[in-house]
Amino acid sequence: MKAPWGRSRVRGADVVRLGTTGLRARPARAILSALGIAIGIAAMVAVVGISTSSQARLDAQLEALGTNLLTVTPNVKGFNAQAVLPIESADMVGRIDGVEQVGSVGLLENLKVYRSHLVDENESGGIDINAAHPDLLKVTGAELATGSWLNPSVGEFPAVVLGSKAAERLGIIAEGRQVWLGGRYFTVIGILQPVPLAPELDTTALIGPEIAVEEYGFDEHPTTIYERSSDDAVASVRELLPSTVNPETPEDVAVSRPSDALAARQAADDAFTGLLLGLGSVALLVGGIGVANTMIISVLERRREIGLRRALGATRGHVRVQFLTEALVLSALGGLAGVAIGVGVTTGFAVSQDWPMVVPIEVLAAGVGATVVLGGLAGLYPAVRAARTPPTTALSG
Repeated sequence: MKAPWGRSRVRGADVVRLGTTGLRARPARAILSALGIAIGIAAMVAVVGISTSSQARLDAQLEALGTNLLTVTPNVKGFNAQAVLPIESADMVGRIDGVEQVGSVGLLENLKVYRSHLVDENESGGIDINAAHPDLLKVTGAELATGSWLNPSVGEFPAVVLGSKAAERLGIIAEGRQVWLGGRYFTVIGILQPVPLAPELDTTALIGPEIAVEEYGFDEHPTTIYERSSDDAVASVRELLPSTVNPETPEDVAVSRPSDALAARQAADDAFTGLLLGLGSVALLVGGIGVANTMIISVLERRREIGLRRALGATRGHVRVQFLTEALVLSALGGLAGVAIGVGVTTGFAVSQDWPMVVPIEVLAAGVGATVVLGGLAGLYPAVRAARTPPTTALSG
């Protein structure tokens, strides 16, 4: 329409109507073009969402389990490949200022556990047998899936607690069953849930130290000591542990912090996330090229329409705005669909893994914003080309 001062203008509602004409005329083409952008945005949102949800799960896990657990083992990579921890080392650790809980296990070598005495001796399932300190459950933060824990009243009897994977490999699902351990039957009195900060316990059969000494000649040397201290004392305790455990050869003692391993695994996941984001960006770029291609074809197919509008008074600016709007709408629809798909994938994966579902709002906004920018860039050349088409050439073509 003509403004009072003679300048041609197009209302916002007309811009939207004209900008969606091509999309409404060819919906299948529009859907396929938007799908390319939707796949790219969905991939990026899902990758970031899953990574963020995983980080939230780790943060909650560490908050619940604590980061103040330290483990002490013989340093087999040190100067003495046959290093052992002294018998009294667990008691010595308990005397360090700041230490609140201490537990330990001692490996019983050359012993195996089977479902029954009829099982082939070569099919032990790789399950270790350890004598367990009564406080092991508390210090490691382990929980029982079923049954009860070892205590002094049952430590001298043939009772065993199985780690989660050990129970699975033996086909034991509840307490009360018996397993063939070290040449005699032991009664399963409990099964542990997975232990995130001490995963080595998942493949272990745990028995009391008393029966380990009496029945199998256990030498009472711990192979792993677990220690918890107050949060502000972790660093100082860590420095004191080697010389406390083995004053004569502290280099034969290795100290680790299990929570660091979880954090390192998350860092590795983050690096992989960066790779997936790169792949998502490539998919988004391919989608943008698809939009540009669609718009160029649309300009070629609608030359008569462009010529007719120019002949009726539409300016080059009007034509540019029409086709640029079409590209922006097409990209925005793809972006919104991609965000919805990405959130749906993140939600489904988080629910399946029992994680908290977290997708940062800024990621959603960035996803839609990126598609709008991409749509503008993809539609810029076709819009300029359409605006430069002379009316006579368009009508005669």
